[in-house]
Amino acid sequence: MKNHKLQFITHYTDRYSYIDSARIALEGGCRWVQLRMKEASEELFEETALVVQSMCKEHGATFIIDDNVALAKRIGADGVHLGKGDMPIAEARRILGERYIIGGTVNTFDDVLYHMQGTAPDYFGCGPFRHTSTKRNIAPILGLEGYRTIIRLMRANNIDIPIVAIGGICKADIPELLECGVSGIAISGSILNAEHPTQEMTEIISTISTLI
Repeated sequence: MKNHKLQFITHYTDRYSYIDSARIALEGGCRWVQLRMKEASEELFEETALVVQSMCKEHGATFIIDDNVALAKRIGADGVHLGKGDMPIAEARRILGERYIIGGTVNTFDDVLYHMQGTAPDYFGCGPFRHTSTKRNIAPILGLEGYRTIIRLMRANNIDIPIVAIGGICKADIPELLECGVSGIAISGSILNAEHPTQEMTEIISTISTLI
């Protein structure tokens, strides 16, 4: 599973559209974009997805659809990310087949075990690290100790699946998070809220590349 070390989750702000946010990430060097549009209509979601998918292809980036298995299959995205309340991993795998990347959201080790039933995902998106304004109804905050606990239990149970930290992460957090044993970092707001977003993305990529 290439490119997963740094994932960008699209968001919109007063300054940037979903497409703008994906462009910023790609121009800054990120090679994994997840399109998350929680409240969009199916028509707008697909319209936007096709634009972002084309941009990702131009940059050799992995393109993931949030939640929507049918859309991911219809347009031939690289994969789909599923939350705890979405379609089970096993059902998504049955629909999509082995070619697609499937990620699952976790907040506890019990969530890890839940997603392991039947068919394991390709990676876990684990968070939130701290409070984030880019997602509603967030799960309990993990902090560094939360990641250490989940990773320790995964290792003790021989679960060797990449775990990607997400939720309110900024550049200064990355060294300590990687020391916890996470496989990658997912970011969103810290890029779009930066004074120079593309430069911020480039600097974060440089930070990660020196630590992994």
